Amino acid sequence: MNRAVPSPSDSTTRALRALRSEPPPGFAGRVLARVGLVEPDRFVRVDSPAGPLFVAFNSVGVCHVLVAAVVDDDPQRFVARHEARFGRPATPADHPPAGLVTAARTSRGRQLRYDLRGLTDFEQAVLGAALDIPPGEVRPYQWVAEQIGRHKAVRAVGTALGRNPIPVLIPCHRVIRSDGQPGDYGYGPQLKQHLLTHEGVDLARTERLARAGIRYIGSDTTHVYCLPTCHAALRITAPHLVPFRSPEQAGVAGYRPCEQCRPTPAKTA
Repeated sequence: MNRAVPSPSDSTTRALRALRSEPPPGFAGRVLARVGLVEPDRFVRVDSPAGPLFVAFNSVGVCHVLVAAVVDDDPQRFVARHEARFGRPATPADHPPAGLVTAARTSRGRQLRYDLRGLTDFEQAVLGAALDIPPGEVRPYQWVAEQIGRHKAVRAVGTALGRNPIPVLIPCHRVIRSDGQPGDYGYGPQLKQHLLTHEGVDLARTERLARAGIRYIGSDTTHVYCLPTCHAALRITAPHLVPFRSPEQAGVAGYRPCEQCRPTPAKTA
């Protein structure tokens, strides 16, 4: 005759439940990496105009950038930040992926591969648009929204840029406010201004034009209008420079949008 096994008392059950605790950040990722079910990320330290960077990457591409000063240039603190954000471990790499050192030094990350898994389609589209902005040029948040077909989502664009896991290489610092002010940046406005100035952006000119209501610059020889920091616009000499307040004003004057900086086209009836 089988006897029923007595159940633990209520007090014992409560005591056992009290022993439970949440695992530390990244614990699951470390366990899965140890048994070969998750690929650990690798990381290196490289120099950049923003100072030394810790850069994590994997077989998909670069996945995380952190200005080293934020963690007192401590690799272990970077690893902890990385695991907390991505749930994956990171280990030191013997060498950086191809092109990373040059991209970090020159602020030209367009040719690198990136791992943006975990971001929404909208966030990936926003970062893709930011990657299209060349060094030495800036774009307003509205421009990014228009490039991805979400012209009313300006605030959401700012939020997505603020969540950029790969700053400096994916240049969210090149997106500024429509009034010519640099605007917010995860590492503070001073570093954003430093990066833009280092890349050759004349912030005083940009702000001066914005205050005057000038949003576009046209050339009376090509009848093309550009955003003010477009390299094509910067080549226009003073006698041939035509300022515009809106795409409609430029369109009425017979000007077409620049194919390089892709300013807002005039609305047609």
